[in-house]
Amino acid sequence: RFNHARKPTFRFFRWAGDRRGFSHDSTTYNAMMNILGKTRQFETLVSLLEEMGEKGFLTMETFTMCIKVFAAAKERKKAVAIVDLMKKYNFKVGIETVNCLLDALGRAKLAKEAQTLFEKFEHKFAPNLKTFTILINGWCTVKNLMEAARMWNEMIDILAHNIMLEGLLRSHTRSDAIKLFEVMKCKGPLPTVRSYSVLIKNLCKHGHLKEAIDYFDEMVDSGCGPDAAVYTCLMTGFANQKNMDIVYRLLNEMKEKNCQPDGRLYNALIKMMVNRRMPDEAVKIYKKMVQSAVGASVHTYNMIMKSYFVARDCEMGLADWEEMKRRGFCPDENSYTVLVGGLVRQGRLNESCRYLEKMIDKRMRAPRIDYKKFSSGFYWSGGRNCLEDLAEKMKLSGNSEVQIEELEKYGVKTAILAKIWVKSEIIKILKKQGSDPRPRIRLKYGTPVP
Repeated sequence: RFNHARKPTFRFFRWAGDRRGFSHDSTTYNAMMNILGKTRQFETLVSLLEEMGEKGFLTMETFTMCIKVFAAAKERKKAVAIVDLMKKYNFKVGIETVNCLLDALGRAKLAKEAQTLFEKFEHKFAPNLKTFTILINGWCTVKNLMEAARMWNEMIDILAHNIMLEGLLRSHTRSDAIKLFEVMKCKGPLPTVRSYSVLIKNLCKHGHLKEAIDYFDEMVDSGCGPDAAVYTCLMTGFANQKNMDIVYRLLNEMKEKNCQPDGRLYNALIKMMVNRRMPDEAVKIYKKMVQSAVGASVHTYNMIMKSYFVARDCEMGLADWEEMKRRGFCPDENSYTVLVGGLVRQGRLNESCRYLEKMIDKRMRAPRIDYKKFSSGFYWSGGRNCLEDLAEKMKLSGNSEVQIEELEKYGVKTAILAKIWVKSEIIKILKKQGSDPRPRIRLKYGTPVP
């Protein structure tokens, strides 16, 4: 469940394989391979791959997963070796496999390596539209427009036009992107919904909402029906400027045109409200989300809870936590981080300690909170033992040494400050009584105040 829990997962995988009456299949092997790939345990992954080959459990999904994993880690040679391994186990290596490899390298910003491999495989496999689109996208990702243009000249298509349009905008050359867009309208291929979406998104991102609306109207007039992505861009832009009337008008317009808002749109708007410290608006959008029968996620509840804690409305933040659990969602690491951090900032230390202990018990990483405030509050309320127990638990659960050191450091520092404060208070009392304070202020921890 958590990306740092690969060891117990692998132990369970091995334990389950040794149980009588149960045997692993391609599905369970691929699930384990996926976890090992995400945690970059390449040696174990390769040994498991060989084991699958011996048992005849290898599938195209297995090879595709391995190619993506090695490419994401910039292990180009190992990714290519997977293609060679496919031939060894009599799997067909076609243009789709090559496209998968090139796409994975492009996403990892290895456009040059992808181009080299393309030239190597070009004479063995006939490249298709997807191949050229992947290569153009790879060069645009690393902002090498010269190479992108070269590939563009080899195969021109609407998809390639859209990729080029996106590449120009990503390289901050909007004027060139608009020129290309106008050429598309005059000479073809005609802009699609995707073409308009790319341009409108860039204009909204930089606050050019009037131009974005002009292109939106032009899009509707040309017969291109706007999709949820276009509406998301516009609503996010207007929400950025706190123009919520237009946001709700666009939301209603979507429903009238049978373009149903999706979860990504609602989450984007809720996130915007959270960043603008508008918790009531975030909840208003959440209610519209529920009314539209669009399923909320843990991420949705985390954002709403955060907005309440930022607005110092602790009770509503806790109510959102309970609502999330009531609807059957299991709080994740980020949920606990938001809750614990919010409670600490509001000075509700006992509750924050309780939830922090739950995090540690669930083998989650302790959050980066204000340990100085946390420690001092507990010390003054007589909870020094609680701090020591918490630090010990964090050590046992394998939490970050930095966080443990912070907890212990601020705990000790608070104790020293407490000792100094007690001495100063005793001196004041003795002076009022007319006594000489010097012989009576040698205190140690645990010494009762006279």
